[in-house]
Amino acid sequence: MATDKLIIFDTTLRDGEQSPGASMNKDEKLRIARQLERLKVDVIEAGFAASSNGDFDAIQLIASHIKDATICSLSRANDRDISRAAEALKGANSARIHTFIATSALHMEKKLRMTPDEVFEQAKQSVRFARNLVGDIEFSPEDGYRSDMDFLCRVLEAVIKEGATTINVPDTVGYAVPELYGNFIKTLRERIPNSDKAIWSVHCHNDLGMAVANSLAGVKIGGARQVECTINGLGERAGNCSLEEVVMAVRTRKDYFGLTMNIDPIHIVAASRMVSQTTGFVVQPNKAVVGANAFAHASGIHQDGVLKARDTYEIMRAEDVGWSANKIVLGKLSGRNAFKQRLQDLGVQLESESEINAAFARFKELADRKSDIFDEDILALVSDESVSDEIEQYAFVSLSQHSETGERPQASIVFTANGKEFKGSSDGNGPVDASLKAIESHVKSGAEMVLYSVNAISGSTESQGEVTVRLQNSGRVVNGVGSDPDIVVASAKAYLSALNKLQNKADRVAAQG
Repeated sequence: MATDKLIIFDTTLRDGEQSPGASMNKDEKLRIARQLERLKVDVIEAGFAASSNGDFDAIQLIASHIKDATICSLSRANDRDISRAAEALKGANSARIHTFIATSALHMEKKLRMTPDEVFEQAKQSVRFARNLVGDIEFSPEDGYRSDMDFLCRVLEAVIKEGATTINVPDTVGYAVPELYGNFIKTLRERIPNSDKAIWSVHCHNDLGMAVANSLAGVKIGGARQVECTINGLGERAGNCSLEEVVMAVRTRKDYFGLTMNIDPIHIVAASRMVSQTTGFVVQPNKAVVGANAFAHASGIHQDGVLKARDTYEIMRAEDVGWSANKIVLGKLSGRNAFKQRLQDLGVQLESESEINAAFARFKELADRKSDIFDEDILALVSDESVSDEIEQYAFVSLSQHSETGERPQASIVFTANGKEFKGSSDGNGPVDASLKAIESHVKSGAEMVLYSVNAISGSTESQGEVTVRLQNSGRVVNGVGSDPDIVVASAKAYLSALNKLQNKADRVAAQG
């Protein structure tokens, strides 16, 4: 079923969220889903309904609010998972169930402990069962690229016959190289008699840095017409295929690929920032398309060329993906309507007037402390105060600290725990260390900090600082994000945010990579 249309399947909210510490609450997921809808993504894989009640609720919420994209839930190849996915998707305008089972000899023997014949039967039965619940069924042979070709052909022919409408061939462990992967997809399509009855899809991981190249080879050589990807290449280990890179490669080299897409690329940068600020995974400055340096020219020769004729060194226009040098900046004199309009422009939809009023009050408080408020500041402000169904156990109140050359820094912090106010004090190697130790002096979480990262939200010394803290405790890894013009305060907020996530004991079932 090869056409000249390339389907963009975004799995930021499912596979991207499997990055250690990248979990999102349902309100954050809905905000990102709305941005993906503005980006005109074709399919949004909103989660794995059977993995947790939180994922089920998030899929259900997204399915009821997003109207212009197909909403998809992942499920293992069993009736319980598939039924749970169908239930979560009931409110969707367009719904898809994505079911999977491993087909490589290694996975079947070591992980599933099933024979190939048992896997074959379960794959068939799961697609047959799903097809009776939802019309749009995607099937993935997990670790497909390392599977035996004859066995894979047998399984995929059978599931297409049972009604699978999309066949996805994952490179689950990032082992593929472009030419071989492209030819692998091509061989499958040539050998399977009913291959034309399904759309073929690619899902590549970036362990060897080739996820985008492999995906594009699967499209060009293999004839795949769906690419599974994530914003910023977010994902476990080295991440997934990057949506922005695939989209702009196909768009910029239309002469080579000859494909159309629904994507409106002007919303790419906003989506990138939203995902980065929500998860705390900072985008590297030299990241293609969305990195801060992606359109910067330091070399004198390059600068001279760009000034004379832009296309001497730029193959894309920065404006086309959402970079803009002419931003309208809000400040303390900006009114509520201007603020509300900017929220809408950024894809942030607060559900009630009280939420808008609370966000506007935080905006005015920030505007009193810094003269110019950029889009990044507003996104950080909303992300930092995002409403969650779970009651926050810990919340920041105030902080004072003193540091002086030659003296050991001291910090005192006031925060609430389950609604009660507490004060902690400590010294430390620096003001941040002292502040976090002051929190720990009361909380005694025993968590190990595995990452501390600071990012300036906009480009000046007056900028808000955005801090990411990653904590690990009893095998769980969580990210906390905090933002404030005072970097020490931002650090304390991030630490308390991470502690709150550690309180959430919701267990998740590991999903396909």
